[in-house]
Amino acid sequence: MIQPQSYLNVADNSGARKLMCIRILGASNRKYAYIGDTIIAVVKEAVPNMPLKKSEVVRAVVVRTCKELKRDNGMILRFDDNAAVVINQEGNPRGTRVFGPVARELRKYNFTKIVSLAPEVL
Repeated sequence: MIQPQSYLNVADNSGARKLMCIRILGASNRKYAYIGDTIIAVVKEAVPNMPLKKSEVVRAVVVRTCKELKRDNGMILRFDDNAAVVINQEGNPRGTRVFGPVARELRKYNFTKIVSLAPEVL
């Protein structure tokens, strides 16, 4: 469950290290974002000499959450951290690599580029 003011790790090499969620996109009054949801976030920590700078407002898609995700077949999926991948307006990742596992549900939300870049899909 990601809500405004939640901190997330960045799971790509776009230059950001930590994001803070400021808005969940979708319905006007959504309280929480789950895996596959798009959020608007601000960069809180960044790597020097990279395209993304601190305090920049970006779009990101949530790829891992500590809150468990229940699948239709009864399997429960839970990750160790909350993580997101920075995307552009078209939904393509800003970085060229994705680190760590991502959930298979991203394919259902048409983030196939992120799924193909990920080293492991659970």
